[in-house]
Amino acid sequence: MEYNQIELAGGRRHKSSQDSIVEVGPSPRHGPQGKPRLERYLGFLPMLAFAATLQASWEAIGASMIAGLLNGGPVVLIYGLMLAIIGSLSMALSLAELASITPVAGAQYHWTYELAPFAPRFLSFMQGWITMVSWWANAATSPFLIGTQIEALAIQNNPNYEPKSWHATLIIWAVLLIPLVVNIYARRLLSAVEVLGGIIHIVFFPAVLVTLIVLGSRNSSEWVWTHFENSMSGWHNDGVIWSVGLLTAVYTLSGFDGVVHMAEEVKDARRVVPRSMVFSVMINGIVALGFTIGLMYTMGSLEDALETPTGYPILEVFYAATKSNAAASGMLIMFVLPGFVALFNGLASVTRLTWAFARDEGLPFSNFFTHISPRYKIPLRALFLVSIVIVLLALINIGSTTAFNALLSMTTLGQYISYLIPVIFLLIKRIRAPHQVRWGTFRLGFWGIPLNLFTIAYGVYIIIFLPFPPEYPVTARNMNYAAPVFLAAVLFALVDWFVRGRKQWQGPRIKVSAE
Repeated sequence: MEYNQIELAGGRRHKSSQDSIVEVGPSPRHGPQGKPRLERYLGFLPMLAFAATLQASWEAIGASMIAGLLNGGPVVLIYGLMLAIIGSLSMALSLAELASITPVAGAQYHWTYELAPFAPRFLSFMQGWITMVSWWANAATSPFLIGTQIEALAIQNNPNYEPKSWHATLIIWAVLLIPLVVNIYARRLLSAVEVLGGIIHIVFFPAVLVTLIVLGSRNSSEWVWTHFENSMSGWHNDGVIWSVGLLTAVYTLSGFDGVVHMAEEVKDARRVVPRSMVFSVMINGIVALGFTIGLMYTMGSLEDALETPTGYPILEVFYAATKSNAAASGMLIMFVLPGFVALFNGLASVTRLTWAFARDEGLPFSNFFTHISPRYKIPLRALFLVSIVIVLLALINIGSTTAFNALLSMTTLGQYISYLIPVIFLLIKRIRAPHQVRWGTFRLGFWGIPLNLFTIAYGVYIIIFLPFPPEYPVTARNMNYAAPVFLAAVLFALVDWFVRGRKQWQGPRIKVSAE
């Protein structure tokens, strides 16, 4: 049996064989036993399914491919996805190594605090806000996509229907209600829900792809593998076109840290969480690449797909293949159902992250939000906080769809920045003082430095182009407001630091030991 030792406050040592959460610093508001804990009941298979369906990569390719079709077309969607798979896998491996060291719901801000070469309190506080706000935006993305897909089905089946912005807001609220209820009342069914979601995620893939292969029109191999679309988006530089189109693939493989935020409910988290993270990226990458290649061969006219009134080229592709509104609608529903599971997962993950940040005194009114319901065994108040944030964000869509999209567009930008910060600090520690790192069971060894370097280079490249709008010339309507919104979130975190955080935030007050 393997043991791990960790020094606690007062110089005591604790020695044991399974993961446990222990408090390592005195809290001004709680005693040593004052921090609530979550029950560990999840194993490897549910967590692998959780991570895989949270990304829902092949479904996301179909739902968000319009930017890729405008910028680069097949060449960017296929080869760009190959690059995104390599980059995302590299990043997942780097984060998995950190998750093996400290598998805890706070994740990134814990790792930053432990590894930062200077100002760990300030940097971890800012990291916590960046990670949490990015996941709040991410949690609002799923109901928005599901809602607009439902609107697309209404337009496809009733050409006289004219969608209004408030329609989308009401649909977002309705879509949110189901995962909210499941998160509250079906916590013990999480394992079964995750496995079922994983099965749907895999089974629907051949069902959609085989239908397209049998009924869809054929594009030539030359078009699929060599056609570079550079005349539709308005951008004139092929490098910019490639980079902007690449973001479709990047978006579909992001969010793989979601499983880490569930770590405190996972048995043997040091082993299960890193494996789930890495394997989910591999599985999603392979399936998404297969779907993209098949879709490019069978989608027919690129222009017809982009001119669809529904806003979803994939729905036009389905209709062109089946010549039936009912069949096309049924195929799009195969995208909507996994989206519900992904929303359930995302809501659960961001709730644990929010709760963990409150537990470490990172949120205003932390005492209130750190509460765990004794009846439902979940951080119920944190769950309601996240749900209220989504409800309020959806109201913005009534006034301005562009402003709402700006909030959603910062999701990937904020997440990638939250990934890069601890990886950079890990690389510095790995080079300067590797003996000070308490390595976990998942270790990159010799490949650590080159993999971290590639991860950083890839992440910086992606962050540079994430704020680029998909079309040029840039107008108020098509502007990508990811960077301004992200900077606004950072400014809010800075104000909170000087007003409250520098007095209350002492860094993470808990660590993971082996028990």
